[in-house]
Amino acid sequence: MTDQDQYEARAGQTGAAGIQTRAPGRRTRAPGQRSRARIVEHAARLATVEGLEGLSIGRLAEAAGLPKSSVHALFGSKEQLQLATIGAARDSFIAEVVTPAFRGGEPGRARLLALCEGFLSYVERRVFPGGCFFVAASAEVGAQAGPVHDEVARIQREWRDLLVEQARAAVGRGELPDSTDAAQVAFELGVILAGTNLVSVLHDDLQVIGRARTAIRARLGG
Repeated sequence: MTDQDQYEARAGQTGAAGIQTRAPGRRTRAPGQRSRARIVEHAARLATVEGLEGLSIGRLAEAAGLPKSSVHALFGSKEQLQLATIGAARDSFIAEVVTPAFRGGEPGRARLLALCEGFLSYVERRVFPGGCFFVAASAEVGAQAGPVHDEVARIQREWRDLLVEQARAAVGRGELPDSTDAAQVAFELGVILAGTNLVSVLHDDLQVIGRARTAIRARLGG
């Protein structure tokens, strides 16, 4: 199964709020699951401002109104808390960016544009106060080693590979020239998106979102 297939499968099963819509029967979360979900949602928001290293079981317990011992029992260690937070941020990214693009755009140029627009809207709406979780996390853990670095890198590769596959689809459909290097297109789009996130957050400037939209359309021929 390709990365595109995996994303399509996930997009087809994920609702607008990241809730699995094809789960067999009706299920409700156990209290522990609800507490865990509430904690990692708060942790993901906090991490975009203070970094993954800024997360602590004690602080999140206080924010969630839970005993520290309960939070420790849910995660066990700071590293496990960080990994769970990364997973929650990935689910959010799929719900906010990937799912709408797969539901609303044909493979190729239309889906590339939809993915880029989804990313820019995700930043523009400040789904996380510090912008894209993975841009922030990549800058933080890029020079580190270990499971947290590896998970952030894996998810960033998923995103890059998805852009590459859609660029290849655009070439195959005649929407981009035959000589187009799909990996180069994906690289350029990724740089535009990540750079826009950085500038928008650093300067609290939403006008750069419009400039990014113009740059992306120019790169994709229209």
